[in-house]
Amino acid sequence: MLLVVVLVTAWAAGLQRSGPDPTAGAPAGSTDAVRLGPEPGEDVGAYLARIAAVPAPGDPTPRLALVQFDATLTPQAAASAVGNATPLRAVVRVPFPRVQTALREIDLQPAPPEAALRAALTTAAGQAAQDATVAAPGSRRSAVATAEAAVLGRPDCGCLVAVVVRVAPADVAALRARPGVRAVQVAPPDATRNRLAVSPLLPEQGPGRADGPVVGPVPDDGPVPPTG
Repeated sequence: MLLVVVLVTAWAAGLQRSGPDPTAGAPAGSTDAVRLGPEPGEDVGAYLARIAAVPAPGDPTPRLALVQFDATLTPQAAASAVGNATPLRAVVRVPFPRVQTALREIDLQPAPPEAALRAALTTAAGQAAQDATVAAPGSRRSAVATAEAAVLGRPDCGCLVAVVVRVAPADVAALRARPGVRAVQVAPPDATRNRLAVSPLLPEQGPGRADGPVVGPVPDDGPVPPTG
């Protein structure tokens, strides 16, 4: 499994993968990637209206969809939020106020949803610890990564901002209405996991929320939480 880690600037790049993937229809890095999530600079209200207006497809074949949460969730809460949809990829971020932390996309292992999401946090913790070792000693980035690793190492970390799922079109309306779900963006019928780039709406973004009504860079002027 290959992780792609990017500093959160409220939009993330796509990712490359290796190994067989039964849902892959094109090589990783294909230029015709399907992007899910708001565009940089997009008004959050306009984004939510745009994805809600997509009509339910007539084809009953399950589709990929980006489930974006109203707040960062624990593995148990995230598993409950997606209901009967099949989670395939977790999007993880430690929500330190006004601190740019990494947005991590992690493919889930075959397991019950809650267990798979807990394992994703463990993987993310290891990645954060590695980030801390390669950052300049004493730098803000090193301190942030160290703090991230400490939080992600907790099994009930509320650090899941979104999950990519496979869902039947007929079940999308019910998924959108589930507790904890803020938005669901359904991919086109021909989208495959290797051609999917996600950039989820962050819980802090939106009218009346900490980062305001427009999708933009996450502020990075807050203190880094101590790890002791």
